[in-house]
Amino acid sequence: MDKEFSEKLPALWKKIGSHGVMVLSTCSNGRVTSRPMSVVVIDGKFYCQTDENYLKYKQLSENENAALSVKNFSVEGRCKSIGKPADNEFFTQAMKKHFLPAYMNYSKLDVERVLEFTPTLVYSWSYELTKPYMEYWDFENMTYRKEYK
Repeated sequence: MDKEFSEKLPALWKKIGSHGVMVLSTCSNGRVTSRPMSVVVIDGKFYCQTDENYLKYKQLSENENAALSVKNFSVEGRCKSIGKPADNEFFTQAMKKHFLPAYMNYSKLDVERVLEFTPTLVYSWSYELTKPYMEYWDFENMTYRKEYK
């Protein structure tokens, strides 16, 4: 693991936060779609829930590559179903805490599935005074880099 990656990682998670409404983009058969989702962040992974009959679920069944957008962060990764909310207590506890109405309305439905999003690359634009730069956290190679633009 790159030393800078491990040093910068805690600040990244602090900036992203423990939860939020994030845009999830999925793609299959040449069709890209995006939609806002209630997402919780637990141990470096992102979790949300959806109906197994929805387009995003079908697209992820065909292509696990997906992206999230939150604040000024773009997150690329792989997303898969890990079962029903009732089978994932850590998820339901986080949803109750941060998104109680969504939990109450959807988590107990038989067709709801938990999606686990594992990041492969996170990047963001930032500025030092007026000088723009991008930061990249590469989770596959566990490296960090900063590029001035």
